[in-house]
Amino acid sequence: MTTEKSTSRSKKYEGLAETRELLDEAGMRTVLSRMADGILATGLESSLVLVGIRTGGVYVAERLGALIAARVGHAVPLGMMDITLYRDDVFGGLAKPVIGSTELPTSIEGRTVVLVDDVLFTGRTTRAALAELIDFGRPEAVRLAVLVDRGHRELPIQADFVGIDVPTTRAELVNVMFREIDGVDRVVLRQRGAR
Repeated sequence: MTTEKSTSRSKKYEGLAETRELLDEAGMRTVLSRMADGILATGLESSLVLVGIRTGGVYVAERLGALIAARVGHAVPLGMMDITLYRDDVFGGLAKPVIGSTELPTSIEGRTVVLVDDVLFTGRTTRAALAELIDFGRPEAVRLAVLVDRGHRELPIQADFVGIDVPTTRAELVNVMFREIDGVDRVVLRQRGAR
């Protein structure tokens, strides 16, 4: 991950008051473990490819990959994708788009791809990820795993594997923190205009 993306990620929450903790470190571990079990329960382990959507989805995918590998005794192919150029607001809503790389570990033809993200909101990020994924081939199936589903869908998209489902208002933001970049594993709700 680039420093510029890390900086823009932290600026998103600058000045927003924390209103509620949704998950602490232990809670995040428990939720991820349950998600890994859910993915394995599908019986698709042999054709499985995990693909994290940058930025937060990559960390969630890495953790799910490690948990699944510990359960099945071998590594699961793990990739990452940057959907910036596939966003519907790339030229209108982003002041200075930062484009990262997309790295898939294997062909996705005939595989079951689990797209992984940290937060599911309007569904537009998932739509962009699906559009990019199809440019790389035709998977057998695509599933969606998200750590937090906060509602407010604008597109007909839903997750197959959800860590926690948290009803939110439009004035609230879900801030997922990862020890790799934030020094702590934690999920909190922040409020615009709260002090």
